[in-house]
Amino acid sequence: QVQLAESGGGLVQAGGSLRLSCAASGRTFGGYAMGWFRQAPGKEREFVAAISALSESTYYGDSVKGRFTISRDNTKNMVYLQMNSLKPEDTADYYCAAKRLSGSYYFLMNYDYWGQGTQVTVSS
Repeated sequence: QVQLAESGGGLVQAGGSLRLSCAASGRTFGGYAMGWFRQAPGKEREFVAAISALSESTYYGDSVKGRFTISRDNTKNMVYLQMNSLKPEDTADYYCAAKRLSGSYYFLMNYDYWGQGTQVTVSS
């Protein structure tokens, strides 16, 4: 089992940057692909980015490509989301998730464990 805890959210002006962190518990962290999703008020949770277990592959949603970067450090059981050139439409709660089995990285139903989320607000 994996427990996830996000941090790093906050209020930032448009054009600014934030770095989200996700701390994972469990000895088998390196066996999980990791993803970031976000959910804005009144909207469905959407895929943001994902990274394979050994960092060999990364995936991004169309709205964040070129602005966000996902990375992980398996020695520290950490996953990061560097967010640059933030826009007001990036405002949402951001969730870290872990995926054990095969299946698309893009679909939230393929993820087994979720964190509680961290709030990001981008002001215009």
